[in-house]
Amino acid sequence: MSRIDESRPFIAVGIAVLTVSDTRRLEDDRSGDTLVARIAEAGHRLVARAIVQDDKAAIRDQVEQWTKDEAIDVVITTGGTGFTGRDVTPEALEPLFEKRMDGFSEVFHRISYDKIGTSTIQSRATAGLANSTFIFVLPGSPGACKDAWDGILKLQLDYRHMPCNFVEIMPRLDEHLRRGA
Repeated sequence: MSRIDESRPFIAVGIAVLTVSDTRRLEDDRSGDTLVARIAEAGHRLVARAIVQDDKAAIRDQVEQWTKDEAIDVVITTGGTGFTGRDVTPEALEPLFEKRMDGFSEVFHRISYDKIGTSTIQSRATAGLANSTFIFVLPGSPGACKDAWDGILKLQLDYRHMPCNFVEIMPRLDEHLRRGA
């Protein structure tokens, strides 16, 4: 089972939070606030935060810009993962993925199922890697953000988490680009 190895140092990572919504502003962005609070509580750095409308180009442009920022290791989006016509976050971001993280969606749905039952199938939560940056695409509810952070991200973004975690592999994410150099 997983555990925290207290003999290892905590390593803070840089995180950007993007809320995808046609109606929310920073003043009433409960899902973004939920993620920001948990990021700070865990000891990580919030490097950037923004809200963009449910528009594929706007979503992709913002996330792609963040993946090119060396201070940002992780991008977490919230919103736009449902099935309505305006829900386009997976379509906007999956083309950026160099590697998909299918297990994220599976574990997220397992955690969510325990709380909301079969309604979890209405989310197209996804994750992947682009420009050596982890991207996590979450539903727009505060509950979904709590489930994803508390059940997956908090541990996987903690270098002390054993037997393995994302932080320990971050230095190797672009090794395929350095081999020829």
